[in-house]
Amino acid sequence: MTDNHDPRTDVAGLLLAAGGGRRLGGRPKALLTHRGRPLVEYAAGVLRAAGCGRIHVVLGARADEVRRCAGLDGCVLVDNPDWAEGMGSSLRAGLASLAGTGVRAALVSLVDQPGIGSAAVARVLGAYEDGTSLAAASYEGVRGHPVLFGAAHWAGIARTATGDRGARAYLTAHEDRIRLVECADVAEPYDIDTEADLSHLE
Repeated sequence: MTDNHDPRTDVAGLLLAAGGGRRLGGRPKALLTHRGRPLVEYAAGVLRAAGCGRIHVVLGARADEVRRCAGLDGCVLVDNPDWAEGMGSSLRAGLASLAGTGVRAALVSLVDQPGIGSAAVARVLGAYEDGTSLAAASYEGVRGHPVLFGAAHWAGIARTATGDRGARAYLTAHEDRIRLVECADVAEPYDIDTEADLSHLE
């Protein structure tokens, strides 16, 4: 990190929390309970604890209920009317919401990965250098979330983010530029996708 670049102000946390939980019987993951609060509230708190000064949360399925039930004060809530198209649409909506805010990078996390806490997020945040930065957490060498995208990459990501692939195609095409930040010692990158996965919630 150079002297003039502060990740606390230059990088926004971008939490993707719009999914409908199809494999969970239509229960949106944002509304699952973890440690006594909605999962989306917990996940936003992780971003804040890691040092993200600005947090945008993309909502979709039952967005009005999420707004009522979750304590998301201080977050910018972004509605994605196309949430059923998959994570790519939420990523596009989230990046579009950051345009004009002055932030130089987005740190993207997923609402359904509660095993990734503030320690891992802070490590990836620390990989920020400038608006061309591209970094991702890795788990024993396997790339995962969170992922940090400098603003120079946003347009390219938005063009290729379709279905549930998110930024996968863009990251694959730019693999040689990604700074991997090992986080296996401080986080577990499991997803909450099925009924069996609910055992991970507390």
